[in-house]
Amino acid sequence: MNAKLPRTRLVLGMTAGLATVALATGVGAAQAQDRKPQPSAPQAVVQTSVLGVDAATRAAQAALDAAEKEGQRVTVAVVDRSGDVRVLLKGDGAGPQTEESAKRKAFTAVSFGQPTSALAKNAQGDGPTIRDIPGTLFLAGGVPVAANGGPVAGIGVGGAPSGDLDERFAAAGLRAIGELR
Repeated sequence: MNAKLPRTRLVLGMTAGLATVALATGVGAAQAQDRKPQPSAPQAVVQTSVLGVDAATRAAQAALDAAEKEGQRVTVAVVDRSGDVRVLLKGDGAGPQTEESAKRKAFTAVSFGQPTSALAKNAQGDGPTIRDIPGTLFLAGGVPVAANGGPVAGIGVGGAPSGDLDERFAAAGLRAIGELR
């Protein structure tokens, strides 16, 4: 009877060893599946979306055409995400102040990703407010242009008797270029 004992221990030992290996491998695989990918290091180069000059020109021309149909003398500015002017169209008879107004409305719209009419309602209060940010203008007349989930440009119009008209003309420019991706 003792002759079988070492053999039994050997079989039991091998079985226990295989079970341990199988369990360890299974747990390791399960842990690997539960692991989330580690965030990679920040990229040295980042790509962004920019509204092309053709689309910017179409938007500006459509906004100017809409204003002229209603007898309004305006300036239309289309700026990129940084506020740099892509297109500026000054309509016949538009006043000297309209250029700066259009650029600042466009910059405000792209900076905050909202029409300037909505921003103007929220820029109230005593003391320092967002109105104090240089280069911005919180009057109706600017709309953002979005692509790939974020603002890439702004269309601003200045010169009509009311900001609501300016913003309606800017919206006509946005409609002219449609939904962007």
